Amino acid sequence: HPGYTINYAYSPSHPAMAAWSAPGDKDTGFINPGNYTNPDIICHKGATPGSLYATVAAGSTVELQWSEWPESHHGPVIDYLANCNGECTSVDKTKLQFNKIDGEGLIDWTAMPGNWASDKLKAANNSWTVTIPKSVAPGNYVLRHEIIALHSADKSDGAQNYPQCVNLKVTGSGTDKLASGTPGTQLYTPQDAGIFVNIYQKLTTYTVPGPKLYSGAASGTSTSGGSGSP
Repeated sequence: HPGYTINYAYSPSHPAMAAWSAPGDKDTGFINPGNYTNPDIICHKGATPGSLYATVAAGSTVELQWSEWPESHHGPVIDYLANCNGECTSVDKTKLQFNKIDGEGLIDWTAMPGNWASDKLKAANNSWTVTIPKSVAPGNYVLRHEIIALHSADKSDGAQNYPQCVNLKVTGSGTDKLASGTPGTQLYTPQDAGIFVNIYQKLTTYTVPGPKLYSGAASGTSTSGGSGSP
């Protein structure tokens, strides 16, 4: 399935796709902590739903491909899933209740500023693979995929969130409809330990931002630690 690119922000039309559009993002920009209560944090600036779905069986994986990612932008990679309770193609994004199904932060600390999930993504040809939990019931869902860059996060309002969304049609025999979760505008606060942090000092632990990991998640951690010396 094709993804949304910044080129479409300057085009009057683009191909039908499962990926959400972000017409307000005209400079490959980010959402800063001061806008965590703004709906733009949900699926990026001015985001509107995709018109199609990518079909995936619960228990299988989705590979998400980025066009590029700056080497200096270290930080966590986090994935959420929300039930649209109907058609995702017309859903009100502010009504979505997100469950964290994957989250990885600091992998190890062998040299400043450490080896992060974003580095793992970049080493995998700018791609990330997430497993849709086997327990998830068939239905229409929004997958929210995000990298949070922490290279300036030692300053107030310095973290940079890069969220993207895609519509999924989940199949299988799971029974959990993800009836509850966390609205996108309540996922983070500017003072969260994993948001306001200096990655250029040795970190013994790092807390992946956001709500706790979904109980049926195949992978992901709430905290991670480093070893070695800077």
